[in-house]
Amino acid sequence: MKNKLTDLNNHLFAQLERLSEEGLTADQIDIEVKRADAIVAVSDQIVSTAGLQLKAVQVLANHGDRFKQPLSTMIEDRSREGV
Repeated sequence: MKNKLTDLNNHLFAQLERLSEEGLTADQIDIEVKRADAIVAVSDQIVSTAGLQLKAVQVLANHGDRFKQPLSTMIEDRSREGV
């Protein structure tokens, strides 16, 4: 499985093509709609996570010096929690 946003885009367009196929029976349409709903739900989470990662990178790029010490402390504390 590939894990790139471009692959997600390809999956979404492939699902759109399946939904628009002529000659699908009502049952086939129902199955494709349920599949599309599941794909959209997972896609929303992936896009949301990517957006959060982008915001984190932007904060570090713009204000990294101010956050360097608190971030390293948070990471060290978290790694010791499991010990």
